Amino acid sequence: MTVFMFWRYHGRRETPEAPNRFGASMPGLHEVLPQIRERAARYRQPPGINEQNTKAGLIDPVIRALGWDTEDLDEVHREFKVKSADKPVDYALLVLRTPRLFIEAKSLGEDLSDRRWANQIMGYASVAGVEWVVLTDGDEYRIFNSHAPVPIDQKLFRSVRISDASALVVETLQLLSKERMSENYIQMIWQAHYVDRQIKTVVTGLFTPETDPSLVRLIRKRIPTLSPAEIRAAISRAHVQIEFPDIADVQAPEPIGEKPPSQPDDHPKGPGNLITFRQLIESGIVTPPLMLEKTYKGHRLTAHVDEHGRVWYAGTAFNSPSTAASIARKSIIGSPRDRKYPNTNGWIFWQFRDDEGVLRDIDILRRRFKAGGAEP
Repeated sequence: MTVFMFWRYHGRRETPEAPNRFGASMPGLHEVLPQIRERAARYRQPPGINEQNTKAGLIDPVIRALGWDTEDLDEVHREFKVKSADKPVDYALLVLRTPRLFIEAKSLGEDLSDRRWANQIMGYASVAGVEWVVLTDGDEYRIFNSHAPVPIDQKLFRSVRISDASALVVETLQLLSKERMSENYIQMIWQAHYVDRQIKTVVTGLFTPETDPSLVRLIRKRIPTLSPAEIRAAISRAHVQIEFPDIADVQAPEPIGEKPPSQPDDHPKGPGNLITFRQLIESGIVTPPLMLEKTYKGHRLTAHVDEHGRVWYAGTAFNSPSTAASIARKSIIGSPRDRKYPNTNGWIFWQFRDDEGVLRDIDILRRRFKAGGAEP
């Protein structure tokens, strides 16, 4: 028996290909990373480079590409100290003049797994009360949560190498952007990671040679015809694998204070009733990209559905058309007094043009799916 467990976290997610509201890609990061990759490969050749050149040639460009103004001391403070007697940290990234992220740099090629370096930056963070710290040699980036109530080796949240050229590198580094740090977005991703890890440990521990009696009792309650011995024997033969999606696959929550209201229409009660654009695409009813539009109070709003079933509006991807519609309406009418976003049924808000060019509510696509592909 193999058990795969996947949790989904619904809300906003920006991918490496996400356009911003002006139609450009994420500011600079995609242009900078190939340059860093090429430089790192070149600088690794003897005699190598020291820490100062690592910062200037590899780290500073990434910080700037993430939206931080490296020339503004209210945003990026080098050799930062809380007190004059403290040892300095290489970079403190500040939000509203308050340190939000520490970055400790080492020379390119330095062994970042050496516990001395993690202990060093944890010490800095402890004194300053800063939760998020990064240890980097300009290629590898290790992100730690210094406040996590776990041993130091478990404080490591993510580790990526720019030289790997994977989507996970971009996804992870974007968590360190000025915008994301201002929203404390990384805290939400960490919380999911932390909970997932605890659940994985507990669930895996149930399936051991010394089977947990509570698991035996639970199974026997569901299948009373089996004896405890039969259940234990079956469990001993089982191969259980608990897996959670990586950050590149996680649909993360909305930032704190910016969560749109849940949309009842997107989450109807009852098994099997949730219909998503992904299902519409897989069934062949929708061929991406599907262009959406809406004329609302004299304003023409546009969005599109990508190949993953996400609805893109104003440079942001949403898992449901209703959430995207709420954001779109807010951009026109603002927020109601009692909530951050106006409640909106996206399936009857957004429209698309059919093969004859006629505007139709996207709900007809959902009804077509329910009808087995036939016209409703």
